Amino acid sequence: MKKPVVYNNQPIAVDLEEGKAYPYCRCGKSATQPFCDGSHAGSGLQPLAFTAEASGEAWLCQCKQTGNAPYCDGAHKQFKSGDIGKEAP
Repeated sequence: MKKPVVYNNQPIAVDLEEGKAYPYCRCGKSATQPFCDGSHAGSGLQPLAFTAEASGEAWLCQCKQTGNAPYCDGAHKQFKSGDIGKEAP
Protein backbone atom coordinates (compact mmCIF):
# COMPACT_ATOMS: atom_id res chain seq x y z
CA MET A 1 0.00 0.00 0.00
CA LYS A 2 1.50 3.30 -1.05
CA LYS A 3 -1.60 5.46 -0.57
CA PRO A 4 -3.53 5.89 2.67
CA VAL A 5 -7.03 4.57 3.23
CA VAL A 6 -9.74 7.22 3.52
CA TYR A 7 -10.83 6.54 7.09
CA ASN A 8 -13.66 9.10 7.05
CA ASN A 9 -14.84 11.96 4.86
CA GLN A 10 -14.98 14.46 7.71
CA PRO A 11 -12.50 15.62 10.35
CA ILE A 12 -12.67 14.69 14.02
CA ALA A 13 -12.52 17.04 17.00
CA VAL A 14 -10.01 16.01 19.65
CA ASP A 15 -8.78 17.66 22.83
CA LEU A 16 -5.03 18.15 22.79
CA GLU A 17 -2.70 19.06 25.64
CA GLU A 18 -0.04 21.70 25.00
CA GLY A 19 3.45 20.20 24.82
CA LYS A 20 2.21 16.61 24.61
CA ALA A 21 3.39 14.41 21.73
CA TYR A 22 0.84 12.48 19.66
CA PRO A 23 1.25 9.82 16.94
CA TYR A 24 -1.09 10.82 14.08
CA CYS A 25 -2.17 7.93 11.84
CA ARG A 26 -1.29 8.54 8.18
CA CYS A 27 -2.25 5.13 6.77
CA GLY A 28 -5.96 5.30 7.63
CA LYS A 29 -6.02 1.75 9.02
CA SER A 30 -5.75 2.48 12.76
CA ALA A 31 -8.69 1.48 14.96
CA THR A 32 -7.80 4.35 17.31
CA GLN A 33 -8.28 7.19 14.81
CA PRO A 34 -6.97 9.75 14.41
CA PHE A 35 -4.03 8.30 16.31
CA CYS A 36 -1.74 5.42 15.37
CA ASP A 37 -2.21 1.91 16.78
CA GLY A 38 0.51 0.22 14.70
CA SER A 39 -1.80 -0.95 11.89
CA HIS A 40 0.50 0.68 9.34
CA ALA A 41 3.01 -2.18 9.64
CA GLY A 42 3.94 -3.32 6.14
CA SER A 43 2.08 -0.46 4.45
CA GLY A 44 5.12 1.66 3.65
CA LEU A 45 3.49 4.54 5.56
CA GLN A 46 4.56 5.82 8.95
CA PRO A 47 2.68 7.80 11.61
CA LEU A 48 3.40 11.50 12.04
CA ALA A 49 4.72 12.42 15.47
CA PHE A 50 3.52 15.91 16.39
CA THR A 51 3.50 18.01 19.53
CA ALA A 52 0.43 20.08 20.37
CA GLU A 53 1.23 23.78 20.30
CA ALA A 54 -1.78 24.66 22.48
CA SER A 55 -4.29 22.95 24.74
CA GLY A 56 -7.86 22.63 23.58
CA GLU A 57 -9.96 21.37 20.72
CA ALA A 58 -8.34 20.71 17.35
CA TRP A 59 -9.85 19.30 14.16
CA LEU A 60 -7.70 16.47 12.83
CA CYS A 61 -7.87 15.00 9.34
CA GLN A 62 -9.40 11.55 8.85
CA CYS A 63 -9.33 11.42 5.04
CA LYS A 64 -5.51 11.38 5.20
CA GLN A 65 -5.21 13.81 2.26
CA THR A 66 -4.65 17.08 4.12
CA GLY A 67 -1.75 19.27 3.12
CA ASN A 68 -1.46 20.40 6.74
CA ALA A 69 -1.16 17.10 8.64
CA PRO A 70 -2.41 16.32 11.17
CA TYR A 71 -4.88 19.21 10.91
CA CYS A 72 -7.86 19.29 8.56
CA ASP A 73 -7.56 21.59 5.55
CA GLY A 74 -10.88 20.68 3.90
CA ALA A 75 -9.45 17.99 1.59
CA HIS A 76 -12.18 15.61 2.83
CA LYS A 77 -14.77 17.48 0.76
CA GLN A 78 -13.63 15.57 -2.35
CA PHE A 79 -14.67 12.21 -0.88
CA LYS A 80 -18.12 10.63 -0.83
CA SER A 81 -19.29 8.04 1.70
CA GLY A 82 -18.48 5.30 -0.84
CA ASP A 83 -14.80 6.27 -0.67
CA ILE A 84 -14.51 5.47 3.02
CA GLY A 85 -12.36 2.39 3.63
CA LYS A 86 -10.73 2.55 0.20
CA GLU A 87 -7.28 3.74 -0.81
CA ALA A 88 -7.25 7.38 -1.80
CA PRO A 89 -6.98 8.07 -5.54
